[in-house]
Amino acid sequence: MAKSNIISAIDIGSSKIVTLVAQVNYDQITGDPSVNIIGVASTPSRGIKKGQIVDIEEAVEATIESVEATERMAGFNLDRAFISVGGGHIASQNSSGVVAISNPENEINEEDVDRVIEAARAVSLPSSREIIHVIPREYIVDGEPGVRDPVGMTGVRLEVDTHLVTASSPALKNLTKTVNEVGVEIEEAVFSGLASSYATVTDTEKELGCVLLDIGSGTTTIAAFVEGALAYSSAIPIGARNVTNDLAIGLRVSLDTAEKIKLSLIEEKPFKEQSKKDKQIEIPDENGSEIKTVQKRTLIEGIIRPRLNEIFSMVKMDLDHSNITNRIPSGAIITGGGALTVGVADAAKKVLGLPVRLASPEGVGGLTDDIMKPQFSTAIGLILYGVKNAHLYAGKPSSSLSKNIQLPNTAIFSKLINTIKDLLP
Repeated sequence: MAKSNIISAIDIGSSKIVTLVAQVNYDQITGDPSVNIIGVASTPSRGIKKGQIVDIEEAVEATIESVEATERMAGFNLDRAFISVGGGHIASQNSSGVVAISNPENEINEEDVDRVIEAARAVSLPSSREIIHVIPREYIVDGEPGVRDPVGMTGVRLEVDTHLVTASSPALKNLTKTVNEVGVEIEEAVFSGLASSYATVTDTEKELGCVLLDIGSGTTTIAAFVEGALAYSSAIPIGARNVTNDLAIGLRVSLDTAEKIKLSLIEEKPFKEQSKKDKQIEIPDENGSEIKTVQKRTLIEGIIRPRLNEIFSMVKMDLDHSNITNRIPSGAIITGGGALTVGVADAAKKVLGLPVRLASPEGVGGLTDDIMKPQFSTAIGLILYGVKNAHLYAGKPSSSLSKNIQLPNTAIFSKLINTIKDLLP
């Protein structure tokens, strides 16, 4: 019988909150994991703007709705989960560390690796910032670079080049408080761009060099990979919601109507092959009493394309400033809800001057009918990140499918008490 485990993830975004629960089965012979989604829910966000929590009470209520819907589907309570961290406060820098090998026989062990990574972590940061990831890019043993795993090698000096991803301490505290209020412990807070890469970017693309652009509702997350490792992380405070806002202002309609129009513009066939009727779109006014007809080309070229050009121009400036553009020949992989915007690939190619691929998440099975779409890349990536790094959490208690009675945490206990009170006469 295959060994199994349960991994949960909560992606708290600007437009929606996605909660996933997956059952991971490990093949007894090969040890390869098989990931099946057994619970999923997506609810509209509240109290969150541009990836940051601006109203904790509303954010907690929205997260509870998502978590409870997932719990009902999966059939058990979530107690721990991987959480995504995004927003314009994300920043990064590269750092290096060096230590002497402690083993008298000069053989490098796990303790030496931990010490050198800790040495690379010792950088000067403002008190308002916090390191969320220390990602090794390469190890150097006695001056020889390019080492991927130094454990077991012989040497007297071990160095490491790392990529540090940092976030705003207040933003992390607000996120932690929100999730804890829901009654869920945080397994790990994961940079959303790194999480998305686990579901959308291939190892070959990472090795050759590429950049992942996760275009969310309020922000566009940038994660550049060079020689197989994350080399640059950032986020710009502009996303697909800005396209919706432009349509609402240009057409003088509500945001909901503008969002529907934007989604309806996704072309199923090339524009030049569309009939005259296909090339027009009817827009009712807010009262529904009058309908006006607008050319699709006017919407695409006059309203949507300029905003997409702006987004990718900001991305290009970010990459050029970090000397990354010439190191990513595999090009740009675009995911997130903004990847569904009409003309996004063409705009990215022209502005970035790179090959472009639109990516949907892969790597999971089970209840996937409604989630194998670009807007769920981060949530699915969180699950795959947890599977990949499962050895780091082996000693911690995890969720399980067993029906054993467990002491509820404070938030769940409070919800239970309130439910009982409502039932009393």
